[in-house]
Amino acid sequence: MATTTAVLMVGGPTKGTRFRPLSMTVAKPLFPIAGKPLVAHPILACKKIPKLCQVVLIGFYPKEEMQVLDTATLSRELGVPVTYVQEDGTGHGSAGGFYNFRELLLQGDPDYFFVLNCDVCSDYPLETLLESHEKHGGLATMLVKEIDADRAQDHGEVVLSRETGKVVHYAEKPETLVSSVVNCGIYVFTASKIIDAIQRVASKRKASRSLLQSMYHVKHDDSGGVVDTGGSPKKSSSPSSKSEAVAFTLPKLGM
Repeated sequence: MATTTAVLMVGGPTKGTRFRPLSMTVAKPLFPIAGKPLVAHPILACKKIPKLCQVVLIGFYPKEEMQVLDTATLSRELGVPVTYVQEDGTGHGSAGGFYNFRELLLQGDPDYFFVLNCDVCSDYPLETLLESHEKHGGLATMLVKEIDADRAQDHGEVVLSRETGKVVHYAEKPETLVSSVVNCGIYVFTASKIIDAIQRVASKRKASRSLLQSMYHVKHDDSGGVVDTGGSPKKSSSPSSKSEAVAFTLPKLGM
């Protein structure tokens, strides 16, 4: 059976401005939600991932501040190492931070990487997401969900091809409505492809465009909601003609 490493993108104190003033006194990943630090929910959800090698948290928060998160207890509960690593102060974007810690992430020779934003609370359909990714065998699978149009502009919006189901465009928190299908902040990457892809696009200085290749669209019929607690706006990306990834869609829930 294929092995997997989970990576949680934690961010840092200069991000998550929409979470203020709550994040002024408590680091956003450590803010208590349902009796646990926010970041503990996606960490513990990684129990669902078969053949998990390790869980790695990547962020800008000082290690001393993140010591509040009891990684030793989380490691015992998951049965695999849970590690927090601190990025340097220059910032390299999500893909750059991922690439800088590639030697650590590749320990155990994983076949796949799960990448989760730390501020997403969900029912985490991780097993089904992995099954979908293995079926298509591309570079990446993105979990997406259709929501009400008046809420979509607070999220990254995904445009799907009606004919093929591929993602043809992605816009991060656009000023005007692009699509009511939004990014849920949970991804699967094929380990043998993603590191090379980041290196390739970084050398071309077009990381945001080249990594967002057009994607497939897969319907998910099980019920389940996703809550995004916010982040900072990013630049929109442009469509691409090639496809190596999959958009895995949660159902739209009635209000």
